[in-house]
Amino acid sequence: MGVHFEVTRREVVFQGRVFTIVRDEVRHASGYESVREVVEHNGGAVVVPLFDNGDVQLIRQFRYPVQDEIIELPAGKLGDGEEPERCAARELEEETGWKGSEFRRLTAMMTTPGFCSEVLHIYLATGLQDGEQRLEEGEESIRMLRVPFREALAMCRDGRIHDGKTVTGLMLAALDRGILTES
Repeated sequence: MGVHFEVTRREVVFQGRVFTIVRDEVRHASGYESVREVVEHNGGAVVVPLFDNGDVQLIRQFRYPVQDEIIELPAGKLGDGEEPERCAARELEEETGWKGSEFRRLTAMMTTPGFCSEVLHIYLATGLQDGEQRLEEGEESIRMLRVPFREALAMCRDGRIHDGKTVTGLMLAALDRGILTES
């Protein structure tokens, strides 16, 4: 599966706080020339906080791009050079006030590989203990929503949860815990 094109020209169109947009002119092996616009993103970490009694900690948060409040798992952007598991632990405590004593990697997923380089690393956190919630500027809309795990799965099925990273994280955690089985 090698590279089937060469970049003949690269232009940084936008350099922001969260992502960069580049415009590449490329020549394919066949000689066909095209333009590729790519959102470059450091990636992030997502955490499924699972309590000993089987509850899962979700959050409600207003998301500006969709102009709506959505239900999701705690998550955040990787800092430069930050390890994904460390990011997951940091985001869990910052957004919820919980600390996990154990983190298990469930997967890494590409969010929208057709135009974005973002990869999200999903972890299951157990052994939850009190920590200190430290919301960042702009996260003041975050509200806690603790529900039984099976209720969270029902919320995915009926559309109350429709965030991709959250659906993926909950389903993989359910497989990990034997709540769902592979067919």
